[in-house]
Amino acid sequence: MLIRKPSDIKPSEITSESVYLQRRKFVAAAIAGGLIAAPFRIAHADSSNPADTESQLPPLEYSVNPHYTVPQKANTWDQITHYNNFYEFGEDKTDPYENDGAFVSHPWSVTIDGEVEKCGTFTLEDILKPHPLEERTYRLRCVEAWSMVIPWVGFQLSDLIKRFQPTSAAKYVQFTSVYRPSQMPGQRTGLLPWPYIEGLRMDEAMHPLTFMVVGLYGRTLPSVDGAPLRVMSPWKYGLKGGKSIVRITFQRTQPRTTWNVVDPSEYGFYSNVNPNQPHPRWSQATERVIGTGFFEERKPTLMFNGYGEVASLYAGMNLHRYY
Repeated sequence: MLIRKPSDIKPSEITSESVYLQRRKFVAAAIAGGLIAAPFRIAHADSSNPADTESQLPPLEYSVNPHYTVPQKANTWDQITHYNNFYEFGEDKTDPYENDGAFVSHPWSVTIDGEVEKCGTFTLEDILKPHPLEERTYRLRCVEAWSMVIPWVGFQLSDLIKRFQPTSAAKYVQFTSVYRPSQMPGQRTGLLPWPYIEGLRMDEAMHPLTFMVVGLYGRTLPSVDGAPLRVMSPWKYGLKGGKSIVRITFQRTQPRTTWNVVDPSEYGFYSNVNPNQPHPRWSQATERVIGTGFFEERKPTLMFNGYGEVASLYAGMNLHRYY
């Protein structure tokens, strides 16, 4: 979905929420009933990054952390990899799965810089080496009002941050995604200002829930979901999760994050899941649960996506002003 500024949209172009939801239900039902062909993908035989099918990605060594799970059933591999936003590959939900054939995620390096004692550029292997991997099943809530449940594999971001010893001047962490228009066709457009930038306040980055993701369902993270390295803060809308990260910068000032730059009236820096703070063009009070059947279930949106333990991070803040 292409998200545009309100000033760029004519009233005649706006689809009401009820019509939009009915159209999505119709398409889902038509696919399930065989009336419309579901997306089909041919393996990338000529790519060093093969098709992101579960069996073709290397398994990871990890343990399951029982403290980070949810009662809902996890979405399937196909649902997670066939329906997501990764605008570097295109604006439609299936574009990442269809357009990632040229993307190469190995070898990979990450630059650590800014207000930090240990700067430098490090290989992915150097980044991962000291950190035992674990599986955490988190709820994912998109700003577009749909949700999934995903079993990520990775490690606590705070453990990585401590290794590089931020100075007392570091108040924010900025994550810069890779810029490779030759491999990522969405970057050949003016859809967004590239590269994609996201960021967290330092206390958010250090919170135990914030996770550096390297895998999915026990296997190496597929390119369609941000290989080889992405950030997940489950109480925030999915747009806050920087994908395919190549730079982590510790800053004194708040990062100018991509969607906040594109339209600050619609996409705040914090982007916490908040059913009481509507998007200017749709309600956030409920969410559409991907994979729940013929007519996808809608359920009430939980404050902070159900991760209420983060509330202390925002004590005294006006969450309508700082959305």
